[in-house]
Amino acid sequence: MKLLLPLVKLGLMPFAWLYGGVVAVRNLLYDHGVFKSYRAPIPVVCVGNLSVGGTGKTPQVEFLARLYQHKKIAILSRGYKRKTTGFVLADETASPDTLGDEPFQYVHNLPWAKVAVCEKRAHGIQELLRLFPDLDLILLDDAFQHRAVTASRYLLLTDYNKPFNQDYLLPAGRLREHRKGAKRADAVVVTKCPEGLNFEDRAQLTLNLAPYLQPGTPVFFSQIVYARPVPFLPGRTLSTQVIAVTGIVNPKPFLNHLSTLGGTVVHHFNFPDHAAYTVQPVQEIVDFCLKQPGQVSVVMTQKDAVKWQTRELQGIWQAVPIFYIPITNQFAPHDPTFEEVATSWLG
Repeated sequence: MKLLLPLVKLGLMPFAWLYGGVVAVRNLLYDHGVFKSYRAPIPVVCVGNLSVGGTGKTPQVEFLARLYQHKKIAILSRGYKRKTTGFVLADETASPDTLGDEPFQYVHNLPWAKVAVCEKRAHGIQELLRLFPDLDLILLDDAFQHRAVTASRYLLLTDYNKPFNQDYLLPAGRLREHRKGAKRADAVVVTKCPEGLNFEDRAQLTLNLAPYLQPGTPVFFSQIVYARPVPFLPGRTLSTQVIAVTGIVNPKPFLNHLSTLGGTVVHHFNFPDHAAYTVQPVQEIVDFCLKQPGQVSVVMTQKDAVKWQTRELQGIWQAVPIFYIPITNQFAPHDPTFEEVATSWLG
């Protein structure tokens, strides 16, 4: 199997070169103004990556939203896997179906921010400015390759476990565009770093990324910090036996964290990323819990939790103690700090 994987990747390289050529031509046409790009009259900060899959965009967007909390801000996302189309502004009827997972989480966690989704980001920005002409700032979620908009600043994320300098173009690898696309970045954040990453390792990775960046582009390092488990319903106590539920790209760090809480993971319900939780799988999980000897609790990520708290599902899970674990970013020391650099982007 170990020998087969490199051979498969090698066989896919011609398709990767073809894909990369198409993307390169498209970028060239935008760079030379053949394809038009919209620039908003207010600051727009784009958070994205070069690769497909999760690199920690959601906690990074939330980190910026809290940093800019003193401003009138909006967050605009595509709304991946939502069941609506066009421009949708979050309101009291918002749900994962109307907005998508991450935007719906923003609605819960960032009540001071306007949240909207739109496939065409230029149209989405224009609609936000029409509805809220006093906005100070717009955060673009996952729009690094969306060249139809020219952002004021670009924040590029890359996963410590698979940095873009070690990756390849689709379908041989996970890159949406060539590594040199990183030159558009005003700053880079290496996400999901292990705890205690030392200065020498950070310096080496910064050196490895430097050939693909503009001179002087700062490279920051962040790690995921898990908060205390939060009960769906007040007064519930987390038991020593837990059942994990995940619908994310890589559940391993989450499971590793659960093992540090002093309990035992008796089962793991592992769903695909952006899984839609309907009555049937939720009922199956609840039935499984009720059949266990002794008290068990269900623990999940907040990304999964927001999809469980619909009116249709609430009546099913209330007999079981359910918790979610919020996550935030924590940055390694850097001079200047990430907060100082990001704040300077607003002028």
